[in-house]
Amino acid sequence: MFDSRPVTDEDAVLGVRPRYVVEPSTVAEAAAVMRVAHEEGMTVVPRGNGTRLRWGAAPRACDVVIDTRKLDRVIEHASGDLVVTVEAGLPVRALQDVLRTTGQQLALDSPLPSTVGGLVATAAAGPRRLLYGAARDLLIGVTVVRADGTIVKSGGKVVKNVAGYDLGKLYTGSFGTLGLIVRASFRLHPLPEQQVYVTTDGRDPARRVQALLHSSLVPSAIEVDGDGTVAALFEGTAAWSRAEDAVELLGAGASASGTPPAWWGRYPEGDVLLEVQGKPTDLTGLLTVRDTWLRGSAGSGIWFLGTSAEAAPRVVAKLREHLPTVVRQAPLELHETLDLWGPTPALSLMRRVKDQFDPDHRLSPGRFIGGI
Repeated sequence: MFDSRPVTDEDAVLGVRPRYVVEPSTVAEAAAVMRVAHEEGMTVVPRGNGTRLRWGAAPRACDVVIDTRKLDRVIEHASGDLVVTVEAGLPVRALQDVLRTTGQQLALDSPLPSTVGGLVATAAAGPRRLLYGAARDLLIGVTVVRADGTIVKSGGKVVKNVAGYDLGKLYTGSFGTLGLIVRASFRLHPLPEQQVYVTTDGRDPARRVQALLHSSLVPSAIEVDGDGTVAALFEGTAAWSRAEDAVELLGAGASASGTPPAWWGRYPEGDVLLEVQGKPTDLTGLLTVRDTWLRGSAGSGIWFLGTSAEAAPRVVAKLREHLPTVVRQAPLELHETLDLWGPTPALSLMRRVKDQFDPDHRLSPGRFIGGI
């Protein structure tokens, strides 16, 4: 059928053990695996480093895990055009090491050691999304293997295929339910000459976030920790000067440093990880939610809250009274009783897209919103 390695307990996807684990080393091999799986009616779940494999729901079935980590090549780096094309199994940190030699960067940071494909498939982003955007903003092309083994390319800097779909945006955050991402092209940025972090004490965090947002200092990121500590990143040739102005703006308890605080860019601890989106002004209320520890991008209005399995149902219900809240990670015993995704107004449209791209619902079945 196809070459696979022995399956171990560690290959299980949220408790669902696959029959096969396949490690293609070329796009053609990945397409051949998908084609055989299609012909045999087998379900497929893609996996990179597995750092976010516990995000989303457990698959209803998993015959084949496609491990993309041997798809780890830099295909083209057009440094003069600030564009790079890479295979999906390449670790993001390895890509940054390559780009650093030419003074460039992919301006995406992640709390976890993701592969490129995993970062795109889960739409993950870190603190600097405030200035540079998230994966969908920097992705300018994508190559995907469809459910039947067909290879679909968005083409270099052209992000629409003949059907009119913006493939980059469509596949970003799709959790492997629409196809297997095998290559991606990104817009790059020069490495900043300086990076300076301004950190405050825990007093009046909402006011300080608003002061930074309404200033002309252009921080690359504004993060907050659960004790009310606010930290901002300034980048560029005049970063130190802007940081000193930020210290003056924020007042007593603020200081500048060339190193980030220890919590910078990390998820909060807890059995359950929640992602909440709202306005920066929602920060004050979120900091008062009982039995949680908040951390995240105050400037972008995207926060993560850690909580216990016992408190999670109450916390989620409370948060959803006002703000969209997704359960990113939770113990399996909560999956049956806790709605991981919450209300989704566009669910009917998403189902139609799923039906068109994966008519037999064999790709990561049940992993995404509404059991898609």
